[in-house]
Amino acid sequence: MNRTRSIRNRALAAGLAAAALATAGVTTTRPSAASPGETRPAIGPAAEAGPEATRFHRQRIAWKACRQGPEDGLGEELDRAGAQCGEVTVPLDYSDPGGRTITVAMSRLKAADGAHRIGTMLLNGGGPGGGSMDLPPYVRSLMGDVGPRFDLIGMDPRSSGRSTAVDCGWPTGVWTRSAGLDRAGFDRMAAFERDLADRCARRHPDLLPHMTTRNIVRDMDVIRAALGERRISYYGASYGTYLGAVYTQMFPRRTDRFVLDSAVDPRRYGAEDMLADAAPANEAALRDWAAWAARRDGEYGLGATRRAVLATVERIIRVAARRPLRVGADLRVDEHMVPFLLFAALDDDRDEAAANLAANVRVLRDAAAGRPAEPTDGLRAALESLLTGADSRSGSSQAAILCGDRAVHRDPESYWTKIEAARSRQPVTGPLLNNISPCAFWPEPPREEPTRVRNDVPALIIAATGDTRTVYRHGLALRRLMTGSRLLTLRGARIHAVYPRYGNACVNDSVNAYLRDGALPATDLSCAKGSPTAVAG
Repeated sequence: MNRTRSIRNRALAAGLAAAALATAGVTTTRPSAASPGETRPAIGPAAEAGPEATRFHRQRIAWKACRQGPEDGLGEELDRAGAQCGEVTVPLDYSDPGGRTITVAMSRLKAADGAHRIGTMLLNGGGPGGGSMDLPPYVRSLMGDVGPRFDLIGMDPRSSGRSTAVDCGWPTGVWTRSAGLDRAGFDRMAAFERDLADRCARRHPDLLPHMTTRNIVRDMDVIRAALGERRISYYGASYGTYLGAVYTQMFPRRTDRFVLDSAVDPRRYGAEDMLADAAPANEAALRDWAAWAARRDGEYGLGATRRAVLATVERIIRVAARRPLRVGADLRVDEHMVPFLLFAALDDDRDEAAANLAANVRVLRDAAAGRPAEPTDGLRAALESLLTGADSRSGSSQAAILCGDRAVHRDPESYWTKIEAARSRQPVTGPLLNNISPCAFWPEPPREEPTRVRNDVPALIIAATGDTRTVYRHGLALRRLMTGSRLLTLRGARIHAVYPRYGNACVNDSVNAYLRDGALPATDLSCAKGSPTAVAG
């Protein structure tokens, strides 16, 4: 399993708690022993959950092998790594803890160095709606000598994976589409997104109102308590930074070492503003990639100059608007899909990623010219997700959380206006990232207001200056909102989810030092793309 690709795919898209008091101290002692296969009873719930929810915090977790059957590759891999799997029971609706319950699944890789155990770290690779049960073995491999000192927990948040899931029966796994070249294309997409929302409303009217970040955070605190931890550490990437920031606001006294990688500005999180904010960075990344491809025109034949490569891309989109491109024997690509295929590959500036994108654009170029066009393995996988319901659960889960968290404009005209305003500056990514979403047609508004994050809880925030998913100014904004945090900047790099994906020694060493010692740097730090040493600022 390619976990870095899994983290990247989870990161595509994208409260009325009082200001928190600073946390003090860290948990460095191991909880008292439980009987084999169980976690000891919880220490107690955080006050935010309410006294009626204490029975969920006191539950025991029965740990067992992860493999669920002969075709369960994830479970087999976790078992091979020495992990165990379990689940907790949580209320579907925390305002009605005596009502219906659901389950949240997780994996655990126990600390190998029990004598120096620091505590438990919960992991989230992004999304929203992405499962993270696969992450503990991979994240431990990044953590150096501090990895064996943590119990690592990979949770599938409610709505996803092996937890109680949302699957709306969509004919696609990806709701993100470009508006296309004209009003007729936009109207088709509005109808498409409405249909996706209607399918969710028909299939899961009982679940949708409760698939929210605030409820996932409450689930996280149930897990913390059921594991017997007074405080919990956390690593989250992309959407996982929003999830972690909301936890610091709702449960400020329950946090230990928090790493928020490729941060979201909580004020801009959602299916509308967060994506629109990324359009300029993605258009710039497309131009950078076009220059890369132009220098290799002899290999890819996409154009000898950046302008020529971009003209090839624009020609592909125009042809796809007249007739769907035939890729392989069974795949058809229209104007709404081509920009998404480009966007999905622009979050990494390394040669391998650029070469994969060039190979895929070459296939699309041939299809636009009417020549035989066999897809690469990566292109086939992406198109099958776009064109079939094989990944319906993934897309449904993401939309359920986004739409359950924050209301968006419901008038299609507001999106068309933004698309037309962005088109001259961002001709490829503007119509994609300003487009309408299923949230505009969601069956009911969110039950709770978005969480206002403003606290002094300590956390290490990571941001790359060239990030095309959660843009750099989002990291700067979260640093200002979390006044007890420090910002670790990777300069000169275009990458999303820095710590698990880029292999930058300066970033990794800085993160691992914080996890080892529990002390944030005295000042914000910067790492240069090619330098092993962090500097202040």
